[in-house]
Amino acid sequence: MDVTGIAKSHHADIPKASSKKEWKLSDSLRERISEYAREDAAQNVYTGNKFLALWKSEVAKVAPDREALMGKVSQEMADMKTIREADRRWLCLLFGEPYEAKFQSEGTGSAVHVYDGNGDEVLTYTAGVGWHEKESKAETQVHGALKAAYYDALRAARQEINAGAVEMQDGFDARA
Repeated sequence: MDVTGIAKSHHADIPKASSKKEWKLSDSLRERISEYAREDAAQNVYTGNKFLALWKSEVAKVAPDREALMGKVSQEMADMKTIREADRRWLCLLFGEPYEAKFQSEGTGSAVHVYDGNGDEVLTYTAGVGWHEKESKAETQVHGALKAAYYDALRAARQEINAGAVEMQDGFDARA
C-alpha cells in the first residue's frame, strides 16, 4: 500500500463484462422494441412489462457481475479494519482482472472503490453504509439506446393510433 492509503488489485475469476460480445442495437432488437411499443401504445402504457424485461436483459449483457464482486469482499473481509491491513498482493488475489479495487483510508472515512476494466467505478463499499452500485459507461450507453429506440417507436405508434381515430371521427376509415 502506498502513502496515500490506496491499494490496487486484479483477479481473473470474476466474469469480465467488457470481454463479452460488444453490445449493439441490432435490427431484430429494434423490431422487438417497436413491437412492444406498438402494444404499449395500444394499451396507453409507457414502458410496459415486456419492454422493461427486454431492457433489463440487454443491460445485464454489459453490466459487471456486481454480486460476485460484493461476494468476494463480503466473504473475505468482515470489516474495514481487515481491508486496511490488507497488502496489495492480497487485494490482487481478491479482485483480479479486469477489476481494480482502491482502498481509501483518509479523508471522509474508509471505503473500497471497485472499477471495471474500462476504468468505470461500478461499486463502492463504505463502512457503516454498505454497498453502493454505480452505473458503468457501457450500461449508460445501452440504457440510452434502448430508451431512444423505444420512445421513437412509441411516438410513431401513438401517431398512427391518433391518425386512425381522426379518420374514424370524419366518418370513414381511409385504411380500409
